[in-house]
Amino acid sequence: MPVINNPLPERDRETAGAALQATLADLLDLSLVAKQAHWNLYGPRFRSVHVQLDEAATLARDHADTVAERAAALGVSPDGRAATIAGTSGVPTFPSGWTKDGDAVEALVHALSAVTGRLRKRIVEMGAVDVVSEDLLIGITADLEKQSWMFQAENRA
Repeated sequence: MPVINNPLPERDRETAGAALQATLADLLDLSLVAKQAHWNLYGPRFRSVHVQLDEAATLARDHADTVAERAAALGVSPDGRAATIAGTSGVPTFPSGWTKDGDAVEALVHALSAVTGRLRKRIVEMGAVDVVSEDLLIGITADLEKQSWMFQAENRA
């Protein structure tokens, strides 16, 4: 029995909770990847990419908080521990060390594509069980796809 009661049937709560937990792991990892790139960036477009990476990290972190709170509102305990993120995230790994601006942008485009692809599948799953969480995932996907567009435009320079 969950600590927090919610009107969703238990099976729907479990489905929504699993999708929200997977999204939480992806978003937290995405925020860490963006920060890793932000801290190790160099190149002629350093300033603009550095700022954009910070914006992406903040966006992912803010959405992660909203996702975790939605899970909690459903009575599902969110798990943002490092081991959980490392073991369940679908975000591609980011190399260690200094990263040229163009390489960082390509890596973020790839990471954003992976996360939004996974989110789109979860949106379909969520529609049948919890429209509130579905709406949340739709909004997150729109924001991340906007970031992807902006990073792609940055790398076409």
